[in-house]
Amino acid sequence: MSENPEETKKYDELKKLSAIATDMQLNPKLRTEAIDLIGQIGSHEALLSLLELAANEKLNVSERDLALKKAREIVKSGR
Repeated sequence: MSENPEETKKYDELKKLSAIATDMQLNPKLRTEAIDLIGQIGSHEALLSLLELAANEKLNVSERDLALKKAREIVKSGR
């Protein structure tokens, strides 16, 4: 069972964005932008990624709240 190339690309993008969002060496603005972009993907995998970010105690509170807000938006949209 092979995956659709577009799904594979989205999965790879999601992994990269998640890595950026958790990289504490980066500027907080870049991490916030990565969280926003994950929310825009809107897939089930993006939702899970956002929930993982919200639970990550290494991130600051505002980043965790943003991840939770974006996850809530995905749930409300029914994607």
